[in-house]
Amino acid sequence: MPTTLFAETAASLSELRNDPIATVAAGDGFPVAILDHDEPAFYCIPVKAYEMLMDKLEDVELAAIVESRKLQAEIDVAWDDL
Repeated sequence: MPTTLFAETAASLSELRNDPIATVAAGDGFPVAILDHDEPAFYCIPVKAYEMLMDKLEDVELAAIVESRKLQAEIDVAWDDL
């Protein structure tokens, strides 16, 4: 059955086991699909890519909060009350 890979680079579990740093480096900063019996088992991503992904997810969550609150009534607050 055909499987879509969400990475331009793929490596086998054996390659990952033999040289994990070189396997990650093969992706040139992008995810590497790790294959088990020619099927994707997981994606191996470098730290910077993971951090960027987490930042983007946080931005999406914050945008959803903003959207949900933008029609709420405003609350007047005095600076002295803060």
